Amino acid sequence: MRGLGTRTVLYQQNVAASLGLYNNEYLSVDILHEKGPITAGELSKLTGLATGSVTALIDRLEKNGFVRRQKDPNDRRKVIIVPLYENKEEVFNTYLPLHTAMVKLASTYTEEELELITQFLGKASDVLEEQIHRLSSTTRNKSSS
Repeated sequence: MRGLGTRTVLYQQNVAASLGLYNNEYLSVDILHEKGPITAGELSKLTGLATGSVTALIDRLEKNGFVRRQKDPNDRRKVIIVPLYENKEEVFNTYLPLHTAMVKLASTYTEEELELITQFLGKASDVLEEQIHRLSSTTRNKSSS
């Protein structure tokens, strides 16, 4: 799992670089892909970046066409960050070889095996999420001491 995690991080860094983005920018793009439209404050919490850093990050992503800002219909003081990159051809083309290779790999397993693998990966993601929260709480406690 650790080796897979390392390769995932390295792959993500290379994807970011190929799209002309810094890793934190592309990490934010991936978070938006997973979570959908969220506020800048929520993005700050999820990335661990200060709100000022997130504002500058959103400015860069908006300038490059990866997100747009939208007024929150329920609270006019808030701005929602909406991901736009899904239709960007460069993102599609960057991920296509990985997608093709993963589909090919998946075709070597039975439906039952794929169900088990999917279940394991879902539970592994939950464990990682729990550990992220544990570590970020520990980090916050150390920095406030």
